[in-house]
Amino acid sequence: MSATAVHSLWTTAATAADPIGRIDAPKIEYGQLAPTLIIIGAAVVGILVEAFVPRRARYYAQMFLSVVALIAAFAAVVALAAGGYGTTKAGIAAMGAIAVDGPALFLQGTILLVALVGLFTFAERRLDPEAHGSRVDSFAAQAAAVPGSESEQKAVKAGFTTTEVFPLLLFAVAGMLVFPAANDLLTLFVALEVLSLPLYLLCALARRKRLMSQEAAVKYFLLGAFASAFTLFGIALLYGYAGSMSYGTIAQVVDGTVPTVTPALADTMGNDALLLVGSALLVMGLLFKVGAVPFHMWTPDVYQGAPTPVTGFMAAATKVAAFGALLRILYVVLPGLRWDWRPVMWTVAIVTMLAGAIVAITQTDIKRLLAYSSIAHAGFILAGVIATTPEGISSVLFYLAAYSFVTIGAFAVVTLVRDAGGEATHLSKWAGLGRRSPLVAAVFAVFLLAFAGIPLTSGFSGKFAVFKAAAEGGAAPLVVIGVISSAIAAFFYIRVIVLMFFSEPRPEGPTVAVPSPLTMTAIGVGVAVTVVLGVAPQYFLDLAGQAGVFVR
Repeated sequence: MSATAVHSLWTTAATAADPIGRIDAPKIEYGQLAPTLIIIGAAVVGILVEAFVPRRARYYAQMFLSVVALIAAFAAVVALAAGGYGTTKAGIAAMGAIAVDGPALFLQGTILLVALVGLFTFAERRLDPEAHGSRVDSFAAQAAAVPGSESEQKAVKAGFTTTEVFPLLLFAVAGMLVFPAANDLLTLFVALEVLSLPLYLLCALARRKRLMSQEAAVKYFLLGAFASAFTLFGIALLYGYAGSMSYGTIAQVVDGTVPTVTPALADTMGNDALLLVGSALLVMGLLFKVGAVPFHMWTPDVYQGAPTPVTGFMAAATKVAAFGALLRILYVVLPGLRWDWRPVMWTVAIVTMLAGAIVAITQTDIKRLLAYSSIAHAGFILAGVIATTPEGISSVLFYLAAYSFVTIGAFAVVTLVRDAGGEATHLSKWAGLGRRSPLVAAVFAVFLLAFAGIPLTSGFSGKFAVFKAAAEGGAAPLVVIGVISSAIAAFFYIRVIVLMFFSEPRPEGPTVAVPSPLTMTAIGVGVAVTVVLGVAPQYFLDLAGQAGVFVR
């Protein structure tokens, strides 16, 4: 038979069974995806800037591009919310891949604002003394150079800076915007990788203590790869169980309300082992990202080793994105499994709160202390997740917004306290800081009081909202343990305040660097949000309440 005849057979067969013959063009709602598209577009332009703009102009070009992109994306989120996409017009966009609803828009807005504040700490160039006549930031002169090598010394001498951090930040933000809004498992996994890979790189780029920074990045990368593998295996099992990647379809199969069942699906639907193991692996990957015990091992080492601006951005924004994704998985995909996942989450929340608070007491490094503090906070937020009520969702949204600004402000303060070797992060060096620099110590004390949940700070409003939702959702014992953990945690926060204000300063102690307006803005925004959400939280609680309905 000739090749032409075979070809005509194929084409005739395809035309006869038309469904395969025509591939419909995808229908994409570009307006609803605008925030993410703006950030991805700016990140790509940022890479072109690295390639074509002269080295001396890159810093300002990247800075301008990143700020404009983040502000434009935030404006797009506000426009979508004002247009009713968070409430009445909430729906699924991009052929079922992305949900545009209240929680997605609220979390995207929070991530973009946090990224903007984080960007100011990235761009800070007044803290380190000038190297060979040029101002330097927190990042390595030449990332590809081996630490201590001749090529690194040449790069430092030439006054090079790694301006690639700006597009990397934007790519991470793009992944974070999609992560809590993903409406199918494949989109979720792609977003997870897009947000993680730039962070692995950013962790390795410290200008000082480069080996420690690279060690932190390798640990984060290896453990993150394990977590991604668990997530992917869980996705495969859930797909095997439900025959679909879509959140809505999986939820229908779990509930037993799926309208049409194919014979192949009928064979696997009864197999609860696929569902339970798949869900467990998927949730495990998300718990790794939020830093919940027992998936928290990477947190202290990575927080300590990464450049402090990266630590602040990562601690604030990654938590927001990961908790958003976790909420959507548990509330949209697995509400039918509530009786199975709630007891497990109870255990995880209790262990996370207690372990984070108790181990933090033993820490002597301020960044490690804040890392264990973030683990304890993951436990407090999980209490709101466990509530399984609309109040649970809104309280978690509010807590994430409040916590992220306190965190980024606290790490911005850490960048200011310096000695000859760079940042002075050992707690003993902070003794007497309140006498040497009362303003910086007072600002840091405000952030520590907010972490401790003292009234009139955002931390108190957040904890109160989360614990109230948990108690109303039938998790009163969890609230009792949460309050005990908060009391333990308050001890080590107040210990740092006592150390700063009631200890004698050492003669050879560190100095407080005078930052540029960039870091001042980051710290000022942190203090303002902490105080406003503490004194008058009601408007923002209402906003989180309106945004607390998931679309399916």
